[in-house]
Amino acid sequence: MTSFFKRLGDAIAGALGAAPTETYEIRGFSVIVENTRPDIDTACVLSRLDEALALIETHQPWRLAHLRRDFRRIWVVRYPCRGAYLPATRTCMTELTFLARKDITAAPVAASILHEGMHARIDRMALRPDSFDSAREERICRRAELEFGRDLPADLGAPVIQRAIESLALSDENVAPIIDWDVARERLRTVDAAATPPEGPATS
Repeated sequence: MTSFFKRLGDAIAGALGAAPTETYEIRGFSVIVENTRPDIDTACVLSRLDEALALIETHQPWRLAHLRRDFRRIWVVRYPCRGAYLPATRTCMTELTFLARKDITAAPVAASILHEGMHARIDRMALRPDSFDSAREERICRRAELEFGRDLPADLGAPVIQRAIESLALSDENVAPIIDWDVARERLRTVDAAATPPEGPATS
């Protein structure tokens, strides 16, 4: 595995399991939810996840079949990136507040899950030698997003296509950046503290 994916996997794996979890079954996937935000409704998050998986099932059913084989679980958790794939446990991480957003459709969520599914497919098919270029792998995943966006109705596919094209145009350094996850998590804690109201005194 490349150092980029190892750093990312280690960073996320170290953060998971820090809060109580609930397990659900959605479209054949085991979904573990770690909701650390009392202002976010888990039911709404699960509904958006179901919408996203339904889009994949409708427009690229073979991709969903791959995801069912390649993912052991989907983990919904608060983290400073939209999604990631953890090869050691075959886990697709999908970010809690990304699923909770009301200003986007389910299409970008579906594209993100599909992106992580491509990482999983590469890993499961043993197509990632030690010398594999992380930027090249990211571009493979972005091209899968682009193909998915083009298969969607125009109104849903437009933002997916735009983001994929913009990402594909980035330099190797920016398409697979090195991230200081300690700094990113600290920023996340600041955002969450501001978003979550303090507990008040009990009322009679």
